[in-house]
Amino acid sequence: MKKIVTCLLATLGLTSACAQQNFEDVDVKKFSELIGQPSTIVLDVRTAEEFKEEHIEGAISIDQSQSDFVEKVKTLVPSDKTVCVYCRSGRRSANAAKRLSDIGYKCINLKGGIIAWKEAQQPTTTETYETDIFKTKSGKTVTFHALMHSCIRIEFDGKEIEIDPVAKMRDRVVDYSQMPKADYIFVTHEHGDHYDPSAIRLLSAEKTKLVMNKRCADMFGSSLVMVNGQCFLIDDIKVEAVPAYNTTEGRQQFHPKGRDNGYILTLDGLRIYIAGDTEDIPEMADIKDIDIAFLPCNQPYTMTPEQLIKAAKTIKPKVLFPYHYGQTDVSTLPSSLKDEGIDVRIRHYE
Repeated sequence: MKKIVTCLLATLGLTSACAQQNFEDVDVKKFSELIGQPSTIVLDVRTAEEFKEEHIEGAISIDQSQSDFVEKVKTLVPSDKTVCVYCRSGRRSANAAKRLSDIGYKCINLKGGIIAWKEAQQPTTTETYETDIFKTKSGKTVTFHALMHSCIRIEFDGKEIEIDPVAKMRDRVVDYSQMPKADYIFVTHEHGDHYDPSAIRLLSAEKTKLVMNKRCADMFGSSLVMVNGQCFLIDDIKVEAVPAYNTTEGRQQFHPKGRDNGYILTLDGLRIYIAGDTEDIPEMADIKDIDIAFLPCNQPYTMTPEQLIKAAKTIKPKVLFPYHYGQTDVSTLPSSLKDEGIDVRIRHYE
């Protein structure tokens, strides 16, 4: 009878002696060493409410108790990534790790959960924006925060970088007053979902370096102007302004050739391409050695999913974030680019 009960628990999805453990349990020290490695994704499997209270920075929140848990993981987490899973105490995450391991994921479970993490005086955050953490060649940390649409916050080596900061779009709001002043602000063009002078002023301090295309600089009154093809070294950041424009018949008026910028930022060797509003233009063939790319997918203003796939195959970034996608369905992009060796990560950039 005892064996039957134990096996029944396993059938219900709980860890038991009847099921062989096919994932690895690690302590806080080992878990912390894995975070930020290019080959790993941190997954918080608690409820959304628990996640909002506090969580490990860089974690993706997917509640393991939801019926579509596995499907959400398949959509958001590439199958070749090591999934570092945690919950409150380690029990729910062990269950989640087993379920994901059963479908082919390599999983690492944090023993003791976030309780053990905090007891070891490891940091947590209350920020609810999705974040992704990368390491540069010399081991410096670069953290991307998915704010909304085209708005990206980047932390690098104690510096704050803001891309196209906009405080409000429809019913979505970014409270920049709760964020540090920016060291660098980059603006691609003057449309209201990219250029918000009030947000720029709120983020600006005496130290702030502001980089814009000429149209925005004329409107704002002062900044460092960059035009397509220019390359500047701003402190220790290499900045390249690259073309961003429409090519499809009837769309050229949205983003005419030569007016707007995309940017390539090189942070301690890590090359980041922020495309701005563009289609899959011929100049993309000259964009090389990109580690992380942000490509827009919001027809008719930017690219269709098919154009984005073509652009990604041309640029060949190691990691791709579709952004600026509005109501466009981007859920099929990871599977469409899987054979290209591109790690596609879907974040909330509606």
